[in-house]
Amino acid sequence: MPLDLKQDLKLTQQLIMTPQLQQAIKILQLSRLELRELINQELKENPLLEEELDTSEENENTQQLQDLEEEPIDDEFKNESSKMEMDWESFMESYNIEPPPVWEKEAPKDLSFENIISSPQSLQDYLLWQLKMSHFSSKEEEIAEFIIGNIDDNGFLKETVENIATELAITPEKVEEVLNKIQQFEPLGVGARDIKECLLLQAKKKFPQDMIVQEIIKNNLNFLQNKNYTALSKKLKVSKETIYEAVKKILKLNPKPGASYGDFQVQNIIPDLFVFKVDNDYIIVLNDDGLPRLRISSYYRKLFKDKKGIYSEAKEFIQEKLKSATWLIKSIGQRQQTLYKVAKSIVKFQRDFFDKGINYLKPLILKDVADDIGIHESTVSRATNNKYLQCSHGIFELKFFFTHSIDSIEGKDVSSTTVKNMIREIIASEDPRKPLSDQEIVKTLKEKNISIARRTVSKYRELMNILPSNQRKKEF
Repeated sequence: MPLDLKQDLKLTQQLIMTPQLQQAIKILQLSRLELRELINQELKENPLLEEELDTSEENENTQQLQDLEEEPIDDEFKNESSKMEMDWESFMESYNIEPPPVWEKEAPKDLSFENIISSPQSLQDYLLWQLKMSHFSSKEEEIAEFIIGNIDDNGFLKETVENIATELAITPEKVEEVLNKIQQFEPLGVGARDIKECLLLQAKKKFPQDMIVQEIIKNNLNFLQNKNYTALSKKLKVSKETIYEAVKKILKLNPKPGASYGDFQVQNIIPDLFVFKVDNDYIIVLNDDGLPRLRISSYYRKLFKDKKGIYSEAKEFIQEKLKSATWLIKSIGQRQQTLYKVAKSIVKFQRDFFDKGINYLKPLILKDVADDIGIHESTVSRATNNKYLQCSHGIFELKFFFTHSIDSIEGKDVSSTTVKNMIREIIASEDPRKPLSDQEIVKTLKEKNISIARRTVSKYRELMNILPSNQRKKEF
């Protein structure tokens, strides 16, 4: 079959996102911490960027941006800038709008070493320290280090004795001997291979004379899980009171002995926005505390304006960094403005929540907010990603306010989050000796004009990590 070479002319439309637009999208979806890291990195890399330390310089900085935009520069750079501006306006709203209010707080004047905490000690480090303080031979120490390396953050050994013996070319009996020594370390229960062994190690140390406790853990944990104390009492041939006392002791044991150790630290959530009620209206305030405020360097601005004694390479470098700095400042400003508009729309739709609480949260989808403020749904999704709002009811992620609807008996739509909270309140107020079944919760919700299936109650209960009724029962 002969092959022919020919040329075809084809006209197609293609949407191309400039690097500047990609940067704007990236900045919009960054969390507060990620944005601060990005700004600090740009301050290091771009000499035309400066941190604005004096808030009174804000007007001067704005004027600098306007001067730079109006100042005639090379035609090539000017043409690039006009293309960028067109792309920007096709993606987002105009930048020249009144900025939203921001929250400003004075930084601490002194920093003392008392405010600096050391990193928490990991479980493995703590076990290795105890190993060095114990009497192990060099060979046992080698085995112990291998075992400790296979203990997870909860304190459980995740490798079998046989596999460890094969890996180290020793007998399983020797591994078992070293493991027994490690299981005497703190915290009690560390090095166990399952929950039963973990609880039993603790019980033997804390309650060495209570054989009922040890027998329940060894062979009858299923009775304990189902709260079937009557059957347990008959099987062990002891009174219910004895079983109750044994169960109380077991409940004091720690099923995850290593969980209190680790390299993690609790991170405080810093809200991106504050919502304050003033008279009968809500005021939204952006929290800019901790975010460096940027400006164009006056030195480079003057240098670029004079243009005398500047080599072409230096001039090209300054133009590129100027373009990058200007876009970064605009992108951050647009991010804050979009975030403000999204929050304002959320407050408008969820006014009942801010007035009365979580049980008055309404169903809301991204499209509702997008249509309200005239942007795309994907922009709303990016703007609400990892962003937090603080109001009189607490701190909430912006995505918290977007929930699916459930039909009520009266025909009104109810938020799924509201229904979950109602289920939580119903269970919190139940008699612990006679906990409500999922079907009984369905009946209680029906009295509150909420009609949902039993399987839906079960699903919501599991999502909230609430146990079923037979495991919530408390007989003592």
